Amino acid sequence: MKTFLCIGAGPGIGFATAERFAKERFQVVLAARSVAKTQGLAERLISKGYTAHARKVDSSDSKSVAELVAEVQKQHGSVDVLHYNAASMRKATLSEQPRDSFNDDLAVNIGGALAAAQAVAPKMEEQKSGAILLTGGGFALAPSPDFLSISIGKAGIRALAHGLFEPFREKGIHVATVTVCTFVAPESKEASSVAEQFWRLYSQPKDSWTVEANYAPELR
Repeated sequence: MKTFLCIGAGPGIGFATAERFAKERFQVVLAARSVAKTQGLAERLISKGYTAHARKVDSSDSKSVAELVAEVQKQHGSVDVLHYNAASMRKATLSEQPRDSFNDDLAVNIGGALAAAQAVAPKMEEQKSGAILLTGGGFALAPSPDFLSISIGKAGIRALAHGLFEPFREKGIHVATVTVCTFVAPESKEASSVAEQFWRLYSQPKDSWTVEANYAPELR
């Protein structure tokens, strides 16, 4: 059974994407800072007959991310699909942004994604297969002065995906991002649609791999 690991699992895109892969017979590992909330999401999947586990991770701490990946690999053999979904969605203009919070926001929004990619890459390279899926955002394309830290973070996610795509494709690893150009509520059609975009990216034949899909309601 293949393993799907979501870092930054929440009730919206994270859960919907995990469920989409669970339907394809992946075992799912959901990880986030709150074990109680994550366990609740895992139990929802288990109640539907899927295999799911909950783990704790601090996405802002590269050591915590690396230890999570090592634990999952030890227990399940490999991480076949990594989904990085963590984000610090702070509403703050330049003057409102607390001086001691910006680096913390970036650590979650992009630092954790880099650490996760570093952690899963060696095993994927060894197996010559795997996927690294990143939840992007429309703020990468149209930065908001009211959401500066997440705008910069999503620009970083997009850059990470595009920067890794070609060198990782040569190693059999598909790096891709869905740039989500709308707010997504839990258990919404939008969440399910984004999850479907991730599945379509993952399902692409190797000679047709693409790095990015854009999602906005008008594009459905």
